[in-house]
Amino acid sequence: MGIKPEAVRGVIDYKADSYHAQRKCIGILGVALPVVLAIGKIFVDIAVLGLKETGIESSVSSYYYTVMSGVFVGTLCGIGIFLFNYHGPDPDDNRDNIAGNIACVSALSVALFPTLPADPGPFSNVIAVIHFGSAATFLLTLAYFSLYLFTRTDPNRLPTRRKLLRNKVYRVCGWTIISAVILCVPVMLLPNKHWLESYDLIFWLESSAVWAFGWSWLTKGEAILKDNE
Repeated sequence: MGIKPEAVRGVIDYKADSYHAQRKCIGILGVALPVVLAIGKIFVDIAVLGLKETGIESSVSSYYYTVMSGVFVGTLCGIGIFLFNYHGPDPDDNRDNIAGNIACVSALSVALFPTLPADPGPFSNVIAVIHFGSAATFLLTLAYFSLYLFTRTDPNRLPTRRKLLRNKVYRVCGWTIISAVILCVPVMLLPNKHWLESYDLIFWLESSAVWAFGWSWLTKGEAILKDNE
């Protein structure tokens, strides 16, 4: 007996739904991470610890040393696992798989090798270098997803209007990530007690990059701008 066309379509639809679900999960975790970390810490500081003065940390990575450490590490590990299991829609094209694996290892390294603590130890500088290198690799790999992998179009089909619009979203998100990573460098080189420190620029730049990657994956998962043609 031959394979029925209905069965083939069912398998294809199932795989498509699975990839959309993976992308949505990655996107939700990315968009939620900075918000949950900031609001969660402020809530615990005020409601649980009874502190009168609180606020956001200087960077997203600094939440590793707060009560939100478990959320920070757990979310990054969750993102890493989803990226490791992500192979892309085309079995003959392994670029998605390779990029996903690189992003996975980078995300896990960011979680397991924390940023420089307030009281550095003998190996803290080495760990911090691994952390910053992993964070840059993680974000730039996600920019690669947005700018090159997500914008691909089936050469045998004309792109829909929604697809063209999604491609614009991917490019905006990708360049937002790259711009945020580049801008972090001069901000980190500012002298101690610089007046710009009060604005927590690293936190907002990192958050912008993470939000951009999250919205890019939500768009790819068709949580928004889904084709209706």
